[in-house]
Amino acid sequence: MSSLRTHDDTWDITSSVGTTAVMVASARAAETEQDDALIRDPYAQMLVANAGAGPWTTMLDEDVLARAAAIDPEVAAIFKHMRNYQAVRTHFFDDFFTKASAAGIRQIVILASGLDSRAYRLDWPAGTTLFELDQPKVLEYKAETLAANGVEPRVTLHQVPIDLRHDWPQALRDDGFDAAAPTAWLAEGLLMYLPADAQDRLFENITALSAPGSRIAAETVGVRSEERRAEMQQRFEKIADELGIERNVDVQELMYNDHDRADVAEWLRAHGWRADGITSQDEMRRLGRYVEFETVDDDAFATFVTAEKL
Repeated sequence: MSSLRTHDDTWDITSSVGTTAVMVASARAAETEQDDALIRDPYAQMLVANAGAGPWTTMLDEDVLARAAAIDPEVAAIFKHMRNYQAVRTHFFDDFFTKASAAGIRQIVILASGLDSRAYRLDWPAGTTLFELDQPKVLEYKAETLAANGVEPRVTLHQVPIDLRHDWPQALRDDGFDAAAPTAWLAEGLLMYLPADAQDRLFENITALSAPGSRIAAETVGVRSEERRAEMQQRFEKIADELGIERNVDVQELMYNDHDRADVAEWLRAHGWRADGITSQDEMRRLGRYVEFETVDDDAFATFVTAEKL
């Protein structure tokens, strides 16, 4: 379980779960600079830069991997794997929206959107409406930063400032969401920050709001043994100490390592969806981005699930 979370905790982009949004944006910024980049996010760097200094700055420092490898080669490989994973994950869900749009879906909902920039960087068909849901301070930071840089959304954008533990379906309806229209939903980088019962409620709400033909994409949560989790934490801390990496939050302790969590694809199939999944390892291998390291726990990896409402 999580030792840093409470049922009513909140955050901005430099505290608690909010810091992970900046870390993910920094990974997108780093990927964008690669010659063989899987995704291009021209706004990620400005979203990171405006957040100030933090652990996310190490993801933009190419020297960090080389220095880490001299201390602990496996941890350095995991650092590289994590950066590659973010690129692959973004690429997969970008493609999900491209296919949903091609199928005629014009209503999009991104849950716990963080510093997601898809409303600004993807080519959306005319008439598309996109809803972003997240903590008020997170949405405010993103909107103000992009507006200050002259960046406008490419879609009709509604930002819905609400905690997903509250009555977000009503907030969504109040902001113009049409439950009768097919919707493409995204739960990326979200489920690991919810306990098992909250994950079930999330999908119950999505199902109730989804017209036939709606689609959903979700990043599921892997489960690691507590022993392996503690071992890797010690090794990460050793590297951070030796390299002087700033640590204002322990990301692992923000997540719920819940062994009672439902299998997302199975849950969706049992509730009126046609669902499929691909392991993140297989998708990374398909795209040539898988990084081998010594101790691999397959159960700790995520699966990318997509489904369509029957």
